[in-house]
Amino acid sequence: MTAADILKDLKNKKYKPIYLLHGEEPYYVDLVSDFVEHKLLSEAERGFNQTVFYGKDTDVMTVLNASKRYPMMADYQVVLVKEAQDMKWGNDDADKKGINPLLNYLENPLSSTILVFCYKYGKFDKRKKTYKAIEKSGLIFESAPLYDSKVPAWIEGFISEKGYRINQQASLMLAEYLGNDLSKIANELEKLMLNVPAGQEITLKHIQDNIGISKEYNVFELQTALSKKDAFKANQIINYFEANPKANPIVLVLGNLNNFFSKVLAFHYLSDKSPQSVAKALSVNPYFTKDYELAARNYNYGKTMQVISYLREYDLKSKGVDSTTDHGGLMKELVFKILH
Repeated sequence: MTAADILKDLKNKKYKPIYLLHGEEPYYVDLVSDFVEHKLLSEAERGFNQTVFYGKDTDVMTVLNASKRYPMMADYQVVLVKEAQDMKWGNDDADKKGINPLLNYLENPLSSTILVFCYKYGKFDKRKKTYKAIEKSGLIFESAPLYDSKVPAWIEGFISEKGYRINQQASLMLAEYLGNDLSKIANELEKLMLNVPAGQEITLKHIQDNIGISKEYNVFELQTALSKKDAFKANQIINYFEANPKANPIVLVLGNLNNFFSKVLAFHYLSDKSPQSVAKALSVNPYFTKDYELAARNYNYGKTMQVISYLREYDLKSKGVDSTTDHGGLMKELVFKILH
């Protein structure tokens, strides 16, 4: 099931006695968790029938004792364990009497309790009996990271659900700038929509004005300038970065350039260089394939390897290793080496 499927069932009061929400992408875990915490029970019911634990501050027996209680003046009680990855789950072995309290409950959960484990930033071990017991009597949802190439479509869908539209170039720029951290993207989009009238199309100018990505002077325009070996434009952008360091931190610039040139290197290895094949192999939107083709023409295999080496060198220098040059100076040195 998807997170949307789970939320639909919860809204329709189709409950499971146990939920395990786990995975490397915390966004969907938080999305379901927030609904469980704030929407499953009425405000009056929550006072007596909702218990929220945090993994590092609780233990299995405390959670089980709460789960075994019966609801008061309500059909269900909710037991929510946030940050469950920090809880000591114990092992699958029974004690000397042949009893494992956790497994016993998971195999025979109380139907009037909705027990939700939010296990974030990693996958729960599927080999454990605990996992298999939850799988049998409850529901397990894995929140996997979104591929970079899928992020623009995710942004467009998120915006659409809120009653807005966004043009393709704007969604592509946001995806490249913010990466695939869905919580971060959602947060930035929520702030952006506060400043754009409902129903209006979100454009590059909205992004520039509200998120701080300059339409002309950003890391993607720098990539384009370097791809074309346009020294004048590249240095204009670097000078802008130097004047606006908070909007363009060197760690972000170096990370994006490293990702870009790593894909240029991968492009050199491709036997099929059609746009569709390149987009699939590099996990990028087809809109960007021409950028990699252009860069590969201007940077042969050997030069591309050298550029990646420079990026690693200047990443260390930016952290103070064998260098006392400020970040603006480092970027100027780096761009000169890349271009020459």
